[in-house]
Amino acid sequence: MDAIVAVYEDWGIGAEGTQPVALSADRRYFREKTQNAWVIVGRKTLGDFPGGRPLPNRVNLVLTRGNPEIPGARIVHSPGEALAAVAGQKAVFVIGGASVYGAMLPFCTRVYVTKVGACPPSDVFFPNLDQDPDWVCADAGPQCWEEGISYRFCVYTRCSHRF
Repeated sequence: MDAIVAVYEDWGIGAEGTQPVALSADRRYFREKTQNAWVIVGRKTLGDFPGGRPLPNRVNLVLTRGNPEIPGARIVHSPGEALAAVAGQKAVFVIGGASVYGAMLPFCTRVYVTKVGACPPSDVFFPNLDQDPDWVCADAGPQCWEEGISYRFCVYTRCSHRF
C-alpha cells in the first residue's frame, strides 16, 4: 500500500480544511498515480473534493467512525477493516486527511510526496519522513516551478517494517 501527499516546507498539509497552496501539476500527478486504484480517504477530506463526491475511476474507501451514506463509496470503520477490504489489490493509495494518514502510514511501504516550496500557515501535518529513520527518499525528482512556486515529486520507501 502506498500513500500520496503534497507537503509544504514544514510538512504541513493544510489549514482549516483547505490546501492553501494547490498546484495544477500536483493535481495531475495525483490523478495519474491514483487513477483506476483503490483509495482510502477520510470523510472530512472526501467532503473537500469537488462536490463532496468520491473520486471518479477509483474505488473509494471512506474511513470513518460514522455510518454516512455516500453513493459511489464503500464505508470502513477501522484501519483493520480497510486493510481487509484492500487485501489482494495491487494499487492502493492512502490519500488523507491527517488522521487517516496517521492510522494507515504504518502499513504503507511507499509514499509519493510532492514537496511544495512554500510555507503557508498549516494546522495539520504529515509526519516528516526526512527525520524518520524508517523512511528513505529513494527518488527526489527535479525541481520544477509553477506560478513562482517551486515543487518536486519525491518517492519515499520504507527501509524497515514495523508489522
